[in-house]
Amino acid sequence: MKRPELIIYWIATSWLSLGMVSTGIVQLMKQAEEVKMMTDLGYPSYLLTLLGLWKLAGVCVILLPRQALLKEWAYAGFFFTTSGAIFSHLAAGQHAKTVLPAALLLVLTIVSWLFRPASRKMPVAPQIN
Repeated sequence: MKRPELIIYWIATSWLSLGMVSTGIVQLMKQAEEVKMMTDLGYPSYLLTLLGLWKLAGVCVILLPRQALLKEWAYAGFFFTTSGAIFSHLAAGQHAKTVLPAALLLVLTIVSWLFRPASRKMPVAPQIN
């Protein structure tokens, strides 16, 4: 992997991790604003605990070396969480600016996944002809 690609990976992954940790902690703390947002979207407040725990676990998996299969699951979880948040806000008729934080995390998820080093990818199975 070339150095510029590695730098892009670590910048995107660092910002993604910071965003997921901060939102995960806010969700686990069940801050009033976060609970109101979830109920406004039609979701139960206990979903905050599940989302917060999975976000923190996902960050741990993405930052630690090895465990390529778990990394794929963590990236998929981040993708589903952020794209689901975008869809939920838009479907609830909220202003488009409410999707910006989730959209940024979605972009960071994709960039981090695309630029991850070979050591953090699933090995490619040999083709049998």
